Amino acid sequence: MLTLALYNTYDARKLHEAHLRAIARSAPIAYAYGFHLALVGFPLEGKPLDVAETVAESTTIGEGGRYLIELAQGNRFHLLDFPKRGFPPQFGTPVATTRKPSEEKEITPLELAERALSGERFLLLIGLGRHGLPKETFKLARHHMDITGKRVSLETCTAIGAIAVRIATYMEALKWRSGRRK
Repeated sequence: MLTLALYNTYDARKLHEAHLRAIARSAPIAYAYGFHLALVGFPLEGKPLDVAETVAESTTIGEGGRYLIELAQGNRFHLLDFPKRGFPPQFGTPVATTRKPSEEKEITPLELAERALSGERFLLLIGLGRHGLPKETFKLARHHMDITGKRVSLETCTAIGAIAVRIATYMEALKWRSGRRK
């Protein structure tokens, strides 16, 4: 299981248009490439399907929120609190996505894809807001990953798409190479 986790650094008390746009833009990406979508620290309450339906009412992106609702109906949309000591273990190994990975924690997209194909789960943390992920989150994350491999800073929604596409492409190529293509 691979989960794109949007980590809220905008405002934990009030839902803003930026929150809604990020959710609406991320859902079709997660859906299209077989990822789960998690929201970390968003000011939303209720069950994931109820939240998905509410968010879907406010967007035309992703066929009016259709993909967010489908993720929720398939138990692939999750609402998480800010971590106190760590992230829920069912989501797997936390990976901070960053253009500045620490050498001792760095994992490449190819290595992550190989390990995911072997059954390992990963929670790919993506910071929303001007400052990206908080420093504490980098400490909590077991790995850091630069999706570009060139230390290039990407706009958040661009990064979300790049992460999903690159990892899914590697996984597909690895399946072809090993003869496990479905």
